[in-house]
Amino acid sequence: MRTPDPRRERSRHASPRGRLLAASGTAYHRYRSRRLVVDAGVWSAAMALGAALTGASPAHSVVVGILGAVTQSILGFAVGLYRGRWRLGSFDEVVALGVVASSAAILLLTGAVAAGRAGIDLAIGPLAPFAALSGMTGARGLHRWRNDRRLRPRGRSLRPVVVYGAGDGGAKTIRAMLTNPRSPYVPVALLDDDENKANLRIQGVPVLGGRADMATVVAATHAELVIVAIPSATSAVIRSLGEMAARIGVDIRVLPPTHELVAGSVSLSDIREITEADLLGRRAIDTDLHAIADYLTGRKVLVTGAGGSIGSELCRQIARFDPAQLVMLDRDESALHSVQLSLDGRALLDDRNIVVADIRDGARVDEVFAEHAPAVVFHAAALKHLPLLEMYPEEGWKTNVEGTNNVLRAAARVGVDHFVNVSTDKAADPTSVLGYTKRVAERLTAWYANRIRGDWVSVRFGNVLGSRGSVLETFRAQIDAGGPVTVTHPDVSRYFMTPSEACQLVIQAGAVGDRGEALVLDMGRPVRILDVAERLVAASGRQVEIEFTGLRAGEKLHERLVSVGELDIRRSHPLISHTTVPALNPANLGLFDRRSDHSAKSSLIDLCALESGELATPRSAV
Repeated sequence: MRTPDPRRERSRHASPRGRLLAASGTAYHRYRSRRLVVDAGVWSAAMALGAALTGASPAHSVVVGILGAVTQSILGFAVGLYRGRWRLGSFDEVVALGVVASSAAILLLTGAVAAGRAGIDLAIGPLAPFAALSGMTGARGLHRWRNDRRLRPRGRSLRPVVVYGAGDGGAKTIRAMLTNPRSPYVPVALLDDDENKANLRIQGVPVLGGRADMATVVAATHAELVIVAIPSATSAVIRSLGEMAARIGVDIRVLPPTHELVAGSVSLSDIREITEADLLGRRAIDTDLHAIADYLTGRKVLVTGAGGSIGSELCRQIARFDPAQLVMLDRDESALHSVQLSLDGRALLDDRNIVVADIRDGARVDEVFAEHAPAVVFHAAALKHLPLLEMYPEEGWKTNVEGTNNVLRAAARVGVDHFVNVSTDKAADPTSVLGYTKRVAERLTAWYANRIRGDWVSVRFGNVLGSRGSVLETFRAQIDAGGPVTVTHPDVSRYFMTPSEACQLVIQAGAVGDRGEALVLDMGRPVRILDVAERLVAASGRQVEIEFTGLRAGEKLHERLVSVGELDIRRSHPLISHTTVPALNPANLGLFDRRSDHSAKSSLIDLCALESGELATPRSAV
């Protein structure tokens, strides 16, 4: 056995952290010893008193008391009462305490009967264990009460808080605030719409009404903040409460959804501001990614467009599944710098897995695939801004069509097992250059899927919250500048999803999609863009005008998730639709005249109109 180094021991205890750990350890062992002594004393007193009440001699009473204390101590150690197995005063500890007390009583009674003292000790049997259990439980309750009082936050800077929700989430939130001396919050009231909780108190905090009473309760308690402590609350409830809080001039915070809470517990760090997803009337959908993402572990994975909003989040999620190699490809070196920094905490750009390349350059794409030989590819590189592509459709063709074909062809040459093409809801019944290019990309993916071993699929989703160039980013910039906020049409609506949802769907598609399919996440109801603008303006607290500019060329009033005639099949997950996509032979790409922007758009329309994957002669080539 190695002898401890005295110098190292002195050094460890000399540091502030070492002294703290040593002090904590000493206090913990002292507390456990104190608990044992208290329980032994309670048993001694209970047994001795019981024996005395039944007419036993003082000497016999002392012996009985000692026997009770020893029995309690032995059984308590055996089950872990004095080895830190349960939290002080918890329900589990009280149950264990009851089991130990009952077992001790049975052993003592059995011993008394065997020793011929049944006349006295049968009378003690039901009395002394009950008194002992009551005393031990009371001692723990007193200790916990004193400890909770000591941990309560104090100070003049505390913010009085009204907690909405008197259920499990509310109870945990109040406890988190009242057992942290550094808490900036102090709960002063609860709100809950359940009439059965009207007279409830949680750690002394009373329920004073329901949602409709928020203004009255806030005024009466001088609360500065409302916390929605219902992790399962719908976005409609959160939005309604947020609007009420804004009208009465108090801040509002929420707890994250249940699946985001660690082990179901609540801490002060979980309390957060309302997010854009809450403002837009929807909360993130969890597609249970861990159940199906095994195909990434230990494999070589390549992501195109890795520096973009979707690509970078995709890389971060893929990294969680421990791939053998994660190759990140983008033409923007600054974007690659950012994503490497977010993954590794360093960004030296000295790793061959960081690849600068343009998917328009077919020879360069072939080089990259030949060098890395990925088994899984996520193709997220694309041009995505609808009005720009309407002006420059040839650019959309070069990146979204020819670039995608370059990536597909290179992937086929190295035998990729899983290929996921990131598409958009604008590919369903397209009316814009963006929609046409992404529809062609879906059909090219379907053509390769029918000829290459493995799972090759496309994924469609709507607007991504917080992505670069998104409507939310535009609205925030306009609000910060003092307005006006521009909306194309008062009735225009769009589907929204979070970056996390989008990337979960992309990863899941690689496991559950069949060859050539397009997968679509159920994004709930479409959101009216005017409502988004109004909520963001209201949240800013500024007086900002909203102006209507008219629909842009190629823009739809309402988006569709699947085209007319496409099937909506949900066989792998209730929130994921599978729809078939007709294949398109890439040889058709060379049949079209794209020497002008007009001919490029006409070519895209004609390509989308082709009904099969065979070679065809389009109208614009005649």
